[in-house]
Amino acid sequence: MCGILAVLGCVDKSQAKRARIIELSRRLRHRGPDWSGIHCHDDCYLAHQRLAIVDPTSGDQPLYNEDKTVVVTVNGEIYNHKQLRQKLSSHQFRTGSDCEVIAHLYEEYGEEFVNMLDGMFAFILLDTRDKSFIAARDAIGITPLYLGWGLDGSTWFASEMKALSDDCERFMSFPPGHIYSSKQGGLRRWYNPPWFSEIVPSTPYDPILLRETFERAVVKRMMTDVPFGVLLSGGLDSSLVASMVNRYLAESEAARQWGSQLHTFCIGLKGSPDLKAAKEVADYLGTRHHELYFTVQEGIDALEEVIYHIETYDVTTIRASTPMFLMSRKIKSLGVKMVLSGEGSDEIFGGYLYFHKAPNKKELHEETCRKIKALHLYDCLRANKSTAAWGVEARVPFLDKEFIEVAMSMDPEWKMIRRDLGRIEKWVLRNAFDDEKNPYLPKHILYRQKEQFSDGVGYSWIDALKDHADKQVPDATMHAASFIYPENTPTTKEGYLYRTIFEKFFPKNAARATVPGGPSVACSTAKAVEWDAAWSKNLDPSGRAALGVHEASYDTVDTKVDKPKNGTL
Repeated sequence: MCGILAVLGCVDKSQAKRARIIELSRRLRHRGPDWSGIHCHDDCYLAHQRLAIVDPTSGDQPLYNEDKTVVVTVNGEIYNHKQLRQKLSSHQFRTGSDCEVIAHLYEEYGEEFVNMLDGMFAFILLDTRDKSFIAARDAIGITPLYLGWGLDGSTWFASEMKALSDDCERFMSFPPGHIYSSKQGGLRRWYNPPWFSEIVPSTPYDPILLRETFERAVVKRMMTDVPFGVLLSGGLDSSLVASMVNRYLAESEAARQWGSQLHTFCIGLKGSPDLKAAKEVADYLGTRHHELYFTVQEGIDALEEVIYHIETYDVTTIRASTPMFLMSRKIKSLGVKMVLSGEGSDEIFGGYLYFHKAPNKKELHEETCRKIKALHLYDCLRANKSTAAWGVEARVPFLDKEFIEVAMSMDPEWKMIRRDLGRIEKWVLRNAFDDEKNPYLPKHILYRQKEQFSDGVGYSWIDALKDHADKQVPDATMHAASFIYPENTPTTKEGYLYRTIFEKFFPKNAARATVPGGPSVACSTAKAVEWDAAWSKNLDPSGRAALGVHEASYDTVDTKVDKPKNGTL
């Protein structure tokens, strides 16, 4: 994972402008502490901060074609770069970088090559022959990218908002699965899978196909020239990732360089559900397990820094990002630069506990589509920026393009939670890996109830955040919240606290517009809140807000919940 910044069409071509671009690029150095590069061509600047994972010795950026007329700065990983190089046998490559193929693909195919890339990426490519440029973001938005415009008419792109927010009059999150073309004048979608229409599919459930596709998704993400590990919470998704890596590690190129024992990492408050479950999985798999702890006070002390790095005021994202941010710092201190993680499964398979109330397969399928489309604003943002804050790259095999298309083409009747048939949430995934002869996981882990990361690190974490916010934000302030923040008005003291911190770092209207809003229960979209009338009275993104579903829901444990004030939350 790297940091990229591109400014194209500047009126100012002075040395002072170059110095300003370099200064702004340094705001992304946490993402890429290994090397810095910049290319200037007339009124165009492409800057790069590198985290070296593939070809650390020669893959510095920006990257070029043979005669350096095509320049590209890339953040991400192209997993099929070796296959693409075979198609480009007439081209001369300068490095072993997986990202260099982008410059040569453009030479060979023009702008219509992006759908050939299998990976997570954001890139800006400049053709110096006519000063045209393109920018693109991966299908789901795993890799962050922002697009902005300066008052001088310049166009800006950056991995994080902090690198362009001061110098752009308007900016936005670059939409996933899109390409921006200066020749064609704006954005267009390059990723158009069948599920995007939200039409209910009818392909029968094939557990073997699902399993084999996931195996390929995991194996291709083991492409690395540096030490790596797996984030292991002990839940289904991360445990399956760890199990799959563990099976294939010994025969991988990574094992020849760094050894065949897998390193796994988990963080939590002492006594948390995740720590216990993760240790059990790690012991079963025989991994070198690192059990990391944080205290409530350490988490609270980190909140400002977390919000600065993840660039959101969304409550769920901040709750989950804080322990991930703290864990990433400790992971980096151990010399690990890349991790695999389990994000995306819940969105694809309807794994959040509120899916228990999905009224029919059509509603369930449409909700999973909405959730996947919004991942770049929530879990992808968290997983990328929480780890990148310390120069660690997170890879997410559940968001593999091929795997998503197999899983989303399945008749969603199979994803429906049917207690009468013994089907809990994500049954189709659990069943696909329920192998009696060669088990991937112990049965009780394979069928463990879903825990959201912010819950699993310790239930007292969320309760402590609410208590902290209650002390920081007076009641009178909440009464005036709609006047102070008329857009996306905070409805709880916790939300208000996060909003004030965010606004301190990112005060522009354009910045606050990059964060989504609307009611949510247990991570649902606003539309799914309609599935249960009781949820509208208990709007909280924690999984425990799924009343009557979670084994430790708010109606069964003695814990503090924000109470309605004046009829609203």
